[in-house]
Amino acid sequence: MRIILPATEAAVRRGLESIKSGLGSVGYGQDELASLEIVLAEALNNIVEHAYADHSDGMIEIHLSQTAKGLWCTILDNGQMMPGGEPPIGRSANLDCEVADLPEGGFGWFLIRELAHELEYVREGDRNRLCFRMSIGHMA
Repeated sequence: MRIILPATEAAVRRGLESIKSGLGSVGYGQDELASLEIVLAEALNNIVEHAYADHSDGMIEIHLSQTAKGLWCTILDNGQMMPGGEPPIGRSANLDCEVADLPEGGFGWFLIRELAHELEYVREGDRNRLCFRMSIGHMA
């Protein structure tokens, strides 16, 4: 599956719905789709919010390919490079506090790293490439 969409929050929502609908129709379970949606939503929304922070005309390309090891995902964009040239570590937050003291963000990369495998980020020229494998689908 290949999807190209504008780097906007609305387009990301529509893209996620298309992916879930397409994969659901070929036998992916609801739990598998929920895990994939979490990882893709976090990654895609980070691209919209951070990589294309100064550009309103950015595009995102998503490739999904089922293999015996799971679903491989590649996300391409021409936005800004990740700080330091690599994805954030994504540590879990301390939730043992008052609701008002909870951190506003920072959970995204923790979730991505918990749910995805073989995460790789590279900057190729003016293009970002984020690849990872989800342990879902018709694995042998």
